[in-house]
Formats: sequence, structure tokens, C-alpha cells
Amino acid sequence: MFLTGRLALLVAVGVVPVVMLAAAGASPWAVAAGWIVLCAIAACVDAAAAASPRRVDVSRNLPARARLGEPVAAALTVRNTGTRRIRGRMRDAWQPTAGAPDARIRVDLPPGERRTYAIPLLPRRRGELRTGFVVIRSNGPLGLAGRQAVVAAPGALRVLPPFTARRHLPSRLARLRELDGATSVQVRGAGTEFDSLREYVRGDDVRSIDWRATARAGTTMLRTWRPERDRHIVVVVDTGRTAAARVGDGTRLDAAFEATLLLAALATRAGDHLHVVLFDRIPRARVTRVEGPALLPALVDAMAPVDPQLIDTDWDAAFAAARTLATHPALVVLLTAQDEPEASRGFLASLPSLAGTHVLVGTATDEDPALADEDAYAAAARERSQHDADRVAAAIRRAGAEAITASADDLPPRIADRYLALKALGRL
Repeated sequence: MFLTGRLALLVAVGVVPVVMLAAAGASPWAVAAGWIVLCAIAACVDAAAAASPRRVDVSRNLPARARLGEPVAAALTVRNTGTRRIRGRMRDAWQPTAGAPDARIRVDLPPGERRTYAIPLLPRRRGELRTGFVVIRSNGPLGLAGRQAVVAAPGALRVLPPFTARRHLPSRLARLRELDGATSVQVRGAGTEFDSLREYVRGDDVRSIDWRATARAGTTMLRTWRPERDRHIVVVVDTGRTAAARVGDGTRLDAAFEATLLLAALATRAGDHLHVVLFDRIPRARVTRVEGPALLPALVDAMAPVDPQLIDTDWDAAFAAARTLATHPALVVLLTAQDEPEASRGFLASLPSLAGTHVLVGTATDEDPALADEDAYAAAARERSQHDADRVAAAIRRAGAEAITASADDLPPRIADRYLALKALGRL
């Protein structure tokens, strides 16, 4: 049972007769008590006369997945299985991060009929969003009170990473086509393979002339090379406590996901194999041996429910897990936050275990604010943090790896550009 504002207004109206009867000599307390009892009886009768909201079946029309920040068209279908008309309001019990509207839905449902009501959602958090029930209120004929019931209507929506870095994909794919198409690699290296023969033109590298083909064709023929395919790339995403730090509009983990997805899109087009593990002390998600168009959906589905864990990452175990994904990876990308010397000791001690493989260490940092907006203490603290980050980057380079530090928006294209540069140099 619930009470409405009409009941409060009815009780307030009773002030007039109370004052009038009190002026006539009646006891005001007795008159007030009698009026309140009369209003309570009217509310109980009104609630008893309301149609039962428990005689309602609720079903959902809800997509299984959606991208973060994009609107979702959900709907509720409500059917009245009772014999009385239900008039009232309904509210879906989504959690606040689902972005459901605050306004309650007005319900007018004749017996035996059904209605479909739109529930627009705008998810504000990545991961699993769930709802278990719908609350329905059925008003009485007088509108003073009514019945309320909780009707089970479970639903779940997996909110995927937004992949905002896909805006960088067209320009990087164009560069990849240049590497793999008309502008073939002219100098043969460890990471190039034979592509085709063409006629020699002035300016070509004479070391690529194929003399046997030249003798057969009667004109100078040139071998062209292209970056090798079928290379194995392993991405290790740190989900430890440093991944929870805020950078830009999200966390370091969100920036790492964006970099992974952009690299996956490029590697798929380049014919390489990508393996991904999300790790702190145990694997939180793993994607391996998924090829072609199925790779990106598998990645976003695996990333969606993973959140940073407030524990230190076990890098020995993380690198051991990475080695199980590919026996001889051509490239290992470590997406983590290595910018404090003390916290980076375990990482730097384990890094030599990847010797013999090209290693990129990507770190997302917050954008520097204008120095004019900083006081002396903030500027000094930022300078000290930058100095510490430079020391860690130098230690990473001494260990034989390559450090890439950029803002959350710039890290994905920086990682992608370095991958393309290594392909162009024949080092993958």
C-alpha cells in the first residue's frame, strides 16, 4: 500500500471544519482525531478498491551488448492478467550507471491487454549492468492510496569499451596499404618476404635486381618485398592497482583497452596474430587464437567486465602467462604504469625474461595543465613525477625494451605508429 498527495490535501482540508466546530464549542482535538480517522478509513478503502499490480506479467526487449556512452533502445512489455483495469505508474529498477530515465512511466492497462513502454538507457560505466525487477503502483478510484508490488523482470546488459581510438584507424590503414601495396619495401630485412617482380625504374635499389629474371625477360627486373605476415604479437594489459589511476576522462585501464583494440584492428589487416592477456596476480581475461573479423568482438567482450584490482601485479607470473600464448612472439606490448622507481622494481627485475623479443612498454599519463594555472608546490610535484618517470623509462631502455609515454588519447596512435614503423623496418 502507498499514499498519494491527495490524501495529504484531504487531511489539510479538514482544518476548516475543525476551526468552525471549535468555534461552536466542540473539542478541537476530538474533531481533528475524528477527521484523521475518517481520512485513514477512506485511504484504506481506496487501496482495497485498487486493481492488484501482482496480476501483471512483465517481459523485456533488451540487447545483450552495447557500447559505453551510446544510447540503448530497451523496452518493457506489460500484460494485465487480471479482470480489473490498472491505472498507475511503473519504474524499472536499473542501477544509476545504466542511465535510465528518472521519471516514472504512466500505466493504463485494461484487463487482458498488453502495452509496450520504451526505456531508453545511456550507460555510463563499462561492465555488466543488471536489473531484477519492476515496481508497479496501482491507484485506487479516489486517488488517495493504492497498491504497490515488485514484479520480477530480470535483465542484463554488457557494456563494452567504446573504442574511441577507431577514429585513428583509417589513416593507419592507409599507411599499412602503402607498406603492403604499391609502395613495397625496397630493402630486404629480417622481417620482409618476397612479393613480386617488376621492371626496374631509375632510383630503385640495385641490390634488389633479380638477374635470373632479367636474363629471361630481356629487361632489368626488380624483386619487391613486403612486410612478413603471420607474426605473433602478445599484449599484456596490467589490471593491478596502478590501472585504477585517473588519466584524461577515464582510467589507465581504459586507455590500455583503447590501445589494444587499435593495435588489434591493424594487426588483423596486416595478417598478424594477436594474443591478449589481462593480468594482475591471475589472468582476468585471455583472448588467443582468434583470427579475422572475430577478433575485435572477442576482445571487447572479454574486456567489458574487467575492472582494476587494488593489488600489486605479479610480473613474473604475468610474463609466464604471456609466454604461454605464443612460443616465439615477434612483439610484446606491455600496457602498464611504470612511472615510479620504487613501484617499478619488480617490473624491471622481471623484464629481462623477455630478452630476444622486441618489447614496447606503453604508459598512459594525465595531460599536463598549463603552468600558469599551477602554484609552486604543484609545479614542483609535477616536475618530480616527470623526473621519476624519466628514470624508469631509462631503466626500461637499459633492459632492452622501448618505453612509450603519452596521454590517454595519444597512447593508442603512438603504439600503432610504432607497430607500423617496425613493420616498415622489417623488424617484425
